[in-house]
Amino acid sequence: MTRKKVKMAFIENETARKSTFKKRKRGVLKKAHELATLCDVPICVIVNSAYESNPEVWPSREAADKVVSQWMMMSVMDKTKKMVNQETFLKQRITKATESWRKAWRENKELEMKNIMFDCLSARTLVSHLPKSDLRDFSSVIEQYLKDVNRRMEILKRNDDESSSSLVPIDVATTSSVMPMIEMGSSSVGFHEKIQNTNMDLDLNKKQW
Repeated sequence: MTRKKVKMAFIENETARKSTFKKRKRGVLKKAHELATLCDVPICVIVNSAYESNPEVWPSREAADKVVSQWMMMSVMDKTKKMVNQETFLKQRITKATESWRKAWRENKELEMKNIMFDCLSARTLVSHLPKSDLRDFSSVIEQYLKDVNRRMEILKRNDDESSSSLVPIDVATTSSVMPMIEMGSSSVGFHEKIQNTNMDLDLNKKQW
């Protein structure tokens, strides 16, 4: 069963409001304990409510006094460098949303130009039919593709040069020693005669055994 979403508004019913206060206060204190334990940072929580006569201090009044003293000793610049009011917070959110929108727009525009380029290559559309507003973006996409292709060709050429230079040269002495064996003429006949004599010697040795 899914948990019912709580509406972020003041709870009119006092009993429900008091019950929610107790639950949320336990949750805040639990998170503060986890933060102090996992990250080893000084932290304190002061809860002042209409349901208790005295403010509740966590983890203790001495620890809270120490944290507050450290805070008071900080300079004004250090205290306020990460503070924002509602106006500043909304401006930051608007700036982030605008940057995200511009990034998505650029990606969609590039994808659109790529599709147009492939349509032109397959003769499904003509460059002359494109609107003037898209010609500059279309030209940028083509230039980027050409740069990628040229870069890839340079890498392949460099790899081919390195592989060809690493080949082992053929030994001339080895080649010259093999060549007389395949020459035509009397030398080749003598070579075959030597092979036949060797086979006869092997046959005689077998008979002796």
